[in-house]
Amino acid sequence: MQLLQAERDSLLKPLATVTGIVERRHTLPILSNVLIKKDGDALSFTGTDLEIQISSQQTEGFSGSDFAITVAAKKMSDILRAIPDKTVVTLEEAEGRLTIKAGKSRFALQTLPAADFPELAVDTNLRATIRLPQGQLKALLGRVQFAMAHQDIRYYLNGLFMVTDGNLLKLVATDGHRLGFVSTELSTSFDKNEVILPRKTILELFKLLSDVDDEVTIDIASNQVKFSFGKIVIHSKVVDGKFPDYNRVIPQNNDKLLTVDRQALLSSMQRAAILSNEKFRGVRLVLTDSTLKILCNNNEQEEAQEEVEVGYSGETLDIGFNIQYLLDVLTNLSVENLHCYFGDVNSSVLVTIPDNEHFKYIVMPMRI
Repeated sequence: MQLLQAERDSLLKPLATVTGIVERRHTLPILSNVLIKKDGDALSFTGTDLEIQISSQQTEGFSGSDFAITVAAKKMSDILRAIPDKTVVTLEEAEGRLTIKAGKSRFALQTLPAADFPELAVDTNLRATIRLPQGQLKALLGRVQFAMAHQDIRYYLNGLFMVTDGNLLKLVATDGHRLGFVSTELSTSFDKNEVILPRKTILELFKLLSDVDDEVTIDIASNQVKFSFGKIVIHSKVVDGKFPDYNRVIPQNNDKLLTVDRQALLSSMQRAAILSNEKFRGVRLVLTDSTLKILCNNNEQEEAQEEVEVGYSGETLDIGFNIQYLLDVLTNLSVENLHCYFGDVNSSVLVTIPDNEHFKYIVMPMRI
């Protein structure tokens, strides 16, 4: 039975949107599948890993009858990518198999019943609904997401802390060695809501958001957050846990102010990092009047030294850090200048943007 006829891109684009979260090998075979559903004028693709669910809808470029079917997401995606652009693709179903026809090519894939697909139950107990431009949310995420922990035993660090507080939306990420904080003012005021979003949700969301002014709607419920933008809807469970008090981590008494050109510092650190220890990634920063020395060495007794002109007039300071933690923030910001507030050799450094209260990045020192 013929289900659908469509141009390749009408299938590939929405399918590619959801394929990122689909696990290729799973104890539940249906979780390797994508749910394809045509209902009236809408063709939707849905993928889930039981924690996150992404749906993408197409409303043009196809014809056919209503149906619902599940098929291996990765295999179908690979097949469509291999088919030439603008090719008309036909989907047919018979005896538990989906046949994809394109020109003289034929591919037969196993299917599983759509009724068995575990769609996430939607939490309708909303606490807040936030609206802001996609590009703005993408920029906010870009300034902190790299500080999320990865496979940490403290599972609540493997994600992003999202807080509504009055007219502020705050995003915080930390792996215990560094912390990123960013906030933005909202047009509406909300009660205080706190949720931890899984790392995978944030990475997929960041990938799918576009740098445009089109709106994204964030619905925060008690145990779920929903992101809606364009033709994409993401439902995500929240991490059950208590996020640490990030305010206690932000240095209050760092009195040594360094002003530096971000690009000049980034270039120097990228060069010095070539000869850093591959395991510990240490870098020594030596601050003297108007000069910052960047020193790296490794187990082969190789050394790199860079000098950067900076705005600094405090006492001499010799302090060590993980150079990757500094490179991450320098790479993910696009501003011209940065302020770095230092204390003593045992104090974390606070990195901020001049005349911007909404961004803070803290890195703990390391012994070198």
